[in-house]
Amino acid sequence: MDCFTPQQRSKVMSAIRSKDTKEEITLAKALWHLGYRYRKNNRKIFGCPDLTFTILKIAIFVDGEFFHGKDWETKRKPQTNSEYWIKKIERNMQRDIEVNAYLESQNWKILRFWSNDIKKNLDSCILEIQNAINERQKTK
Repeated sequence: MDCFTPQQRSKVMSAIRSKDTKEEITLAKALWHLGYRYRKNNRKIFGCPDLTFTILKIAIFVDGEFFHGKDWETKRKPQTNSEYWIKKIERNMQRDIEVNAYLESQNWKILRFWSNDIKKNLDSCILEIQNAINERQKTK
């Protein structure tokens, strides 16, 4: 049973952003302060990554745990409007796989981070991005 009325639930859900989430901004600002320059939400790149290093062909996605199905197999499924949410989340997961496959076929390096990883382990996320950048710069 939902703890909100339909009107309250609608208001809560409408406040969820598809881009420029707190975690994306946190990651972007941290990279910017380290001197890295990137493109945000580059629609020219398939899948519209949250951050891209176009010359190095590095695409970074920041995925929300709910909408991208983190631990989907073991997680309790939504109880309210479950048919809609299960279909939507499973389609998001499938789309992530398709985007990864296409970008990898085009020689892109894909980095995906969960929102909570950025909240709790920002430094390790930055280190992983720096390693990818260094690796790509060596081959260029």
